[in-house]
Amino acid sequence: MTSSPAGTLGIDFGTSNSAMAWLGPQGSARLIALEGEALAMPTAVFYNAEDGSTHFGRDALTHYLEGTEGRLMRSLKSLLGSPLLMETTQIGHQQISFQDIIGTFLATLRERAAQSLGQAPRRVVMGRPVHFVDDDPERDAQAEASLRQAVQSVGFDEVSFQLEPIAAALDYEQRLTRESTVLVVDLGGGTSDFTVVRLGPERRVRQDRSADILATTGVHIGGTDYDRQLNLAQVMPLLGYKHIGPEHREVPSRVFFDLATWHLIHWQYQPKAIAHAKTLRSNYREPHLHDRLMRVLTERFGHLLAHEVEQAKIRCSVNKADTGMDLSLIESHLQARMGVADMQAHLQDLLARTVACARECVQRANLTGASLDAIYLTGGSSALSTFQQALQAEFAGVKVVEGDLFGGVALGLAYSQ
Repeated sequence: MTSSPAGTLGIDFGTSNSAMAWLGPQGSARLIALEGEALAMPTAVFYNAEDGSTHFGRDALTHYLEGTEGRLMRSLKSLLGSPLLMETTQIGHQQISFQDIIGTFLATLRERAAQSLGQAPRRVVMGRPVHFVDDDPERDAQAEASLRQAVQSVGFDEVSFQLEPIAAALDYEQRLTRESTVLVVDLGGGTSDFTVVRLGPERRVRQDRSADILATTGVHIGGTDYDRQLNLAQVMPLLGYKHIGPEHREVPSRVFFDLATWHLIHWQYQPKAIAHAKTLRSNYREPHLHDRLMRVLTERFGHLLAHEVEQAKIRCSVNKADTGMDLSLIESHLQARMGVADMQAHLQDLLARTVACARECVQRANLTGASLDAIYLTGGSSALSTFQQALQAEFAGVKVVEGDLFGGVALGLAYSQ
């Protein structure tokens, strides 16, 4: 490939899912298929220990869940701005940094874009949350710099960034026929971002849109935080979380928090962590709970538990009905449940903080909810029924529009050229 096509590639590198869109010199932006006909794919990398191969997206998850020996990496974006980013981890016979693993994932995105376009793109607009790291501008700037370095390392010459909620607004604007004041809600796997923006056909042609952005806010709460909370509440008690031991004290909780956090799970499989977990047995009044914990750690079932929780959350939200989780790999006939009432109770605090961030955004714009023409939802976590109910309660009477939950930001990034 000796030359690059003229145009802009938008990459939405998400905590849970990623998507890409292309905008050529003429025409509208279009999403690029990433796995077969799928226009988005899980942000997941699986290193196959059996044959040394590397797998991505759904293919990565399938290999892991089918029991292939190897290492699954998810929630990589959560490491940006973290001291863990430059640490190395054992992959096969090599030590690889998490920064390089992010680069590996971005490299396959670029390769798939090249396959779709016929040539490798040079110019890319990357999405970024309003805050990679809350209340720490220095670490936030470092997170963007680390992502820029990873993007450049895989061959992109021209790299720029756009806030993800603003990108979502630019996508929504393509279908507006009149000027509107919109609260854009972008709930991803790791962050919740909000923007109040003026949109419309006449504004769309302007080069400088800074005056149209009335306010932005963001909070480091997303779908993986909901999953962790539900995991702790519904699954981890079966392993001893909050279990009261013979000395009338709770079992130390650190192992359960880490085991319920996607990007920390693999650390619990290390010999040192397993040795520590063994020492907890004397803290248990019911030893069979400790047996379950040790089976999860030694058999490396932590990611499987997290996947079960995520899928149960989705089923419960979509069907608005209670559902079950099959945990028989840990113990014969073992199950956990996920109920609508459970989700409302356990997510109440996270949802309240997220909606408060939305309210603050509208207030910073010197508006009230009644001043909004619409609320535009994007990001996979915005589909959560309990979140939508909380948002509608806060902004009663405002039209809620559900956009392309997984592709809207990528499309808007391409329009950000």
